[in-house]
Amino acid sequence: MPRETTIHTVFWQDGAVVMIDQRALPVSERYVACTDYRQVIAAIKDLTVRGAPAIGVAAALGIALGARSLAAETAPQFNDAVAAICREFAASRPTARNLFWAIERMRRCCDRALAALAASPAPIAGDPFERVRQRLVAEAIRIGEEDVAANCRLGQAGSGLIPQGARVLTHCNAGALATAGYGTALGVIRAAAAEGKILRVYADETRPVLQGSRLTAWELHREGIPCTLITDSMAGFLMQKGEVDLVIVGADRIAANGDAANKIGTYGLAVLARAHSLPFYVAAPLSTIDPAIPCGEAIPIEERAADEVTHVGPTRTAPEGIAVWNPAFDVTPHELITAIITEAGVIRPPFPEGIGKACAS
Repeated sequence: MPRETTIHTVFWQDGAVVMIDQRALPVSERYVACTDYRQVIAAIKDLTVRGAPAIGVAAALGIALGARSLAAETAPQFNDAVAAICREFAASRPTARNLFWAIERMRRCCDRALAALAASPAPIAGDPFERVRQRLVAEAIRIGEEDVAANCRLGQAGSGLIPQGARVLTHCNAGALATAGYGTALGVIRAAAAEGKILRVYADETRPVLQGSRLTAWELHREGIPCTLITDSMAGFLMQKGEVDLVIVGADRIAANGDAANKIGTYGLAVLARAHSLPFYVAAPLSTIDPAIPCGEAIPIEERAADEVTHVGPTRTAPEGIAVWNPAFDVTPHELITAIITEAGVIRPPFPEGIGKACAS
């Protein structure tokens, strides 16, 4: 059975969107409460909340939060105002498919609620749009609950791929912190650990923002799952020494052909895994798959600020004025992926066929 986690990443509480501040980890475990939807957008941009599924949940909750303060006299005015809020969220980060999936779902919820309002046979006392606001809040909360449930199923599906006594290498953070509270790649590891299969997890530090050392190592250490931290450049040597049995990572967007965008450095790990004849698994919910994107070349790749590379925290580690290229993600071709693990089961090559069936179910 899935191992429960006490990490609650982003949730609705007392009319606010509450999230753990991932910038403060592992030194401090603190939560921030957003009472304005613009604060949620800022939190997505500055990595207070990060990880594709978590960003999607945060956006859904943020849209509901924004709708609570809308003043509108007509249904078209209310609908236009919600659409404007959705556009602001859509501009926050370009790569994570879950963000846009959640926005689309909240828009559909708003459309249905307004249609139900228009079809009501009796006049509604008070603010007629209060019912719509309530439905948006309920839908956003449901998206978060469904994310946890989907990732628990994903973890169980993926656990069957993990051999007894496995030594697993992972990259970035695809755990509870990257979701509403369970995890994708770490969800598989968590489920396998509950079955006594995990001997050790190797966590790449994940330059330049160090999500592996700050977040993944923190999660695993907190939950008593054996973890060893390595720098990104050590992964190949570790494989060469025969200390790795498989690699499992998350994803921010998966194309229709199985190409997967994930944190920068993932592609290099996939190449290394292939060179050492190791399975390379991608774990992600169906909401991460974008059937409208034919291949990885069409996935938009976010580029972030230079100071993430030139500094570690406040400390400068590079000369002033040096040119910097800082893509936040890379794309792993489907040819290098052994299987994609979803809540609908394990998808194996040929990926277009399997992805099509999974998304249609």
